[in-house]
Amino acid sequence: MIHTSLTEKQIELIKHLFKKSKPMRVFTVTDTQLKISQDIGISRQALNIHLRKLKELGYIRTGRGFIDLTENVLPIIGKQRGDAFIFVKLDPPKRLPAYEAIKELPVDKIYRVTGDIDVILQVSQPMLDEVLDKINTIDGVRETKTYVVIETLK
Repeated sequence: MIHTSLTEKQIELIKHLFKKSKPMRVFTVTDTQLKISQDIGISRQALNIHLRKLKELGYIRTGRGFIDLTENVLPIIGKQRGDAFIFVKLDPPKRLPAYEAIKELPVDKIYRVTGDIDVILQVSQPMLDEVLDKINTIDGVRETKTYVVIETLK
């Protein structure tokens, strides 16, 4: 469906930009700059200097009310880039509450599927340990299998 308020040229521009784009994972922070500066013990002015430099280097993007860390920061903090998939098998009588708990996990996508498993979670590798720890606390999770993407072929 094409949005009617866009001109043909705007649609052409969007399509062109999309073709030229590369997917980039971001991690968004919504704390205020004042809160962040207080948390790490520097002035707001000093924080702004650091943020400007990090932005120039491509580590963050900023906007009104948010700071996005790009996936370029992952090697700095010792995390791996890429995705992982967690296949989850649930106890049938506990499926509905388990689905609700799973929806709260910090994952990219959640798929309810048919077959030998009930749910597939797509998660970025930096969040994998946290997600696995949280899954283990969900009542009704019978079994998990984790697969880490080593290369995207297409």
